[in-house]
Amino acid sequence: MRFGGLTAVREVDLTVRSGEIVGLIGPNGAGKTTFFNCLTGLYVPTQGTVSYRGTVLPPKPHLVTKAGIARTFQNIRLFANMTVLENVMVGRHTRTKEGLWSALLRGPGFRKAEQAGEERSMELLEFVGLAHKRDHLARNLPYGEQRRLEIARALASEPGLLLLDEPTAGMNPQETRTTEELVFAIRDKGIAVLVIEHDMRFIFNLCDRVAVLVQGRKLVEGTSDVVQADERVVAAYLGEPFEGDPGEAEAAEVEAAEVQAAEAGSDTETADAESTSTTKGEPQ
Repeated sequence: MRFGGLTAVREVDLTVRSGEIVGLIGPNGAGKTTFFNCLTGLYVPTQGTVSYRGTVLPPKPHLVTKAGIARTFQNIRLFANMTVLENVMVGRHTRTKEGLWSALLRGPGFRKAEQAGEERSMELLEFVGLAHKRDHLARNLPYGEQRRLEIARALASEPGLLLLDEPTAGMNPQETRTTEELVFAIRDKGIAVLVIEHDMRFIFNLCDRVAVLVQGRKLVEGTSDVVQADERVVAAYLGEPFEGDPGEAEAAEVEAAEVQAAEAGSDTETADAESTSTTKGEPQ
C-alpha cells in the first residue's frame, strides 16, 4: 500500500486458518492498521490481493463484510445515540434480505426479519455480557463495555474471520482479562481471529501464532516463543538498528500517512452515515 511515494505496507503475506487466533504486532508506524484497512476494503491496495476462502475480495467494505470478514476499530466507532440493542442490529444489515420497499411498507416479511434480527442480537449481547443494558444508549456505557459492544456488532454479521484492532487499548487489567476470555470464546465458536495489540502479555497469552511488522514488512512469524526469542524483534522494539532497517524517519512518515488516511476515511464514513436512513436502528 503506497501513499504517494511512501510505501506503508509491502510484501506482507499472511494466512489465518479457521478457529485460529493470530496476532499482528509491531512498533508504532509499522503499518498494522494500514494492513487491516487493506484487508477490509477501506483502502484499495496499490498491489496484491486479499482472498477469503479461495475468493479474491473486491476492495469494498460492505462486500468484504458480506463475504464473511468483520472488524472493530482502534478508535471505537459506535452509534452513540442509538441503544445497545440497535447498535448490534445494525451489524446484521448484510444478513437481511429486506429492502427499501419492505421497510417502508412494514409488511409481514419485514416484521419477521426484524424479530429474528432482534432475537439474534440479544443472543450476542448475552454472549458478551451486555444483555441487561440492551436499552441503554451506547454513549452511556463504560469504556470496556463499549469495546465489547463493538465486538458484538461485528459478530452480528456472522463472520468467519474477525479482525480486532487494539481491543484492550486503554483497559485496566480486569477488563483486559475479560476481553481475553471473550476472544477465546469467539475462537471456540470456530471463528478465526486476527488481532492487533500493543499489550505483549495479552498477545502472547492469546495467540496461536504471531506476526511482526516493522516498517511495513513482515519481519518474522511463528509461535510466541519463537517471536520473543528473535533478536530482530527485540531490536525493533528497543529502537536498536538491524540489517535493512530504513530508520526512524520512514517509520514516522508511515505513521503520519496512516493518520492522514484515517482522517480522510473518517470524513467519508461520517458522510455515508448521514446519508443512511434508519428505522428503529435497522438500516434500510
